[in-house]
Amino acid sequence: MPSSWIRTRSTKTGERRYRVEFRVGGRESRPRYAGSFATKAEALARKRWVDGELGAMRVPDLGLLDVPRANLPSLREVAERWRLSRVDVSAGTAATHRVNIGRIVRVLGDRSIDAISADEIAAFVVEISALKRESIRKTIATLAMVFDFAGVAPNPARDKRVKLPAEDRPEVNPPSAPHVASVYALIPRAFRLPLLVLDATGMRVGELESLSWGDVDEPGGRWRVSRANAKTKNARWIPVPDGIFEAVVELVPREDRDLSAPVFADFGADRFRTALARASKAAGVPLISPHDLRHRRATLWHLQGVPAVEAASWLGHSAQEHLRTYAHVTVDRTELDYPDLLGHARVVLSPVPPSTI
Repeated sequence: MPSSWIRTRSTKTGERRYRVEFRVGGRESRPRYAGSFATKAEALARKRWVDGELGAMRVPDLGLLDVPRANLPSLREVAERWRLSRVDVSAGTAATHRVNIGRIVRVLGDRSIDAISADEIAAFVVEISALKRESIRKTIATLAMVFDFAGVAPNPARDKRVKLPAEDRPEVNPPSAPHVASVYALIPRAFRLPLLVLDATGMRVGELESLSWGDVDEPGGRWRVSRANAKTKNARWIPVPDGIFEAVVELVPREDRDLSAPVFADFGADRFRTALARASKAAGVPLISPHDLRHRRATLWHLQGVPAVEAASWLGHSAQEHLRTYAHVTVDRTELDYPDLLGHARVVLSPVPPSTI
């Protein structure tokens, strides 16, 4: 006997949807889809229409309800409206959205927002497969959010047929203490203390760049990565070794500190990366990046028996991410002698002309 019903489900974002389904026969016939709605009232209206068609001994044809495609906006239009609506994201995330949307609309931008199928998105993944897997994942995630914004359901970008390419991540080998010490000796003086700070704390280089004097807890020998500056938007405290902490607080006398001013006034993340790469090449060691120092600190804490939950809280990620990504197997587990390095060359942060790095 024909029948119809409403099924309630929740999306990945926690939004409740009301899905209308029906059968044209008894339980032996397969369920058919009749629409998904944000409100129960809309779902009930669709169910009544389905019941009317079944009562008239007709198979409900959803095509009769379609708005002419010429009147529907293109993916390009909806994507731009969605991008402008995302006032809740950081500047970095907004830039990522712009890049991802540019990549999407070059291929699918002129299509009607409801005319794009999961098979087409799977083909789009193949077309951009030369990108890194993470870039592809973020692009498809952006596309899925655009479909959610437009109310397209089911969302073709979340279909199981849309698969990401497999990727074998190269094994990360954190830099050894001798390599870091060699780079320290050759990097411009303005960047020596920041280098040791990153090695000692595992901070992200952007977090160090935005560290202000108001974040420094001098009595506690620690400093804060504020919510505004943390990648995960979760504030956290980071313990700092005594020798490093003393060298940092000596940069500016207490009475002269502006709590809103950066601790490393002349430090720039991009210039630091360039200087670090040049010093690595000059020292004849494998290229060291700021993130390699984060891997090194996480690995040392892991090998020293620091509980994963505690280390993860200092680094600003989950314990699972810590063990999966940062707890490497490495031969070298040597700590740098920070007081010795600082004693050989007391760091004075002064502006460094770009030509010198």
